[in-house]
Amino acid sequence: QVQLVESGGGLVQAGDSLTLSCAASGRSFSDYPMGWFRQAPGKERAFVAATRWIGGATYYTDSVKGRFTIFRDDAKNTVSLQMDNLPPEDTAVYYCAASIGGCVGTGCYRPTTYHYWGQGTQVTVSS
Repeated sequence: QVQLVESGGGLVQAGDSLTLSCAASGRSFSDYPMGWFRQAPGKERAFVAATRWIGGATYYTDSVKGRFTIFRDDAKNTVSLQMDNLPPEDTAVYYCAASIGGCVGTGCYRPTTYHYWGQGTQVTVSS
């Protein structure tokens, strides 16, 4: 049984940093895309960042470029999201996602690209 478990969420102040981690079990996702999405209250789930494979292309939604960094450790089967200079607008439930297919460019932004999802971790940024 494949599971993705996020950790690292919490309550921080505007301008702070936070690192989310996602541990996968049940199968290896090395050489496959992994990503992060988020859902703010009253909004749809939205793409945040993705990595096609270790050392491969990474993608970010415009609002987080320069502030967020996605990285993975295939030996540990984990993907992480370093988030810096957080504003209140980044408040959301953050979800880890993993694919057993491939993606290129904007294809990596689509939720339908990903086959497995974590349960989400809350990130709250206070002003």
